[in-house]
Amino acid sequence: MNKVRIPIALQQAVMRCLREKLQLARQHFSVDFPEPKVVYQQRGTTAGTAWLQAWEIRLNPVLLMENQQPFIDEVVPHELAHLLVFRQFGRVPPHGREWRRMMENVLRVPASRTHQFEIASVQSKTFPYLCGCQQHQLTVRRHNRVLRGESEYRCRQCGERLRFIANETP
Repeated sequence: MNKVRIPIALQQAVMRCLREKLQLARQHFSVDFPEPKVVYQQRGTTAGTAWLQAWEIRLNPVLLMENQQPFIDEVVPHELAHLLVFRQFGRVPPHGREWRRMMENVLRVPASRTHQFEIASVQSKTFPYLCGCQQHQLTVRRHNRVLRGESEYRCRQCGERLRFIANETP
């Protein structure tokens, strides 16, 4: 896998946003929250994840490079909010009222559950399959399981086993 190199200036912008939002939370709760570790290892179409027990935020380097400031403004506070909610309230629904209040009232960012970034560059290849009622797209992992005879998949609508369409490309 090719590793995406994040320019220092962009890493600094991520950390500047993180520290600004963390300071808002510290003032609001009068708690000295530690600075979370930030790593650029998130893969696929997910922009970021918060690792609660590790107090770590993982960011998608490709989506960061492609969307820079909008990514920083949306994703960094979103993942930080997950960590702060966990620290303050324990295990609660991931995008529940505590998270929404943390985003809007504390971090002063609109609460949005999902990003709207273009994902073509990070979307994995899919393989076409047919059933009795429609065409499906299976991921590389599922397709390989079918080829090895380890799995078979069925349509949720008609219940028929999915059949690979060998001659079509996605």
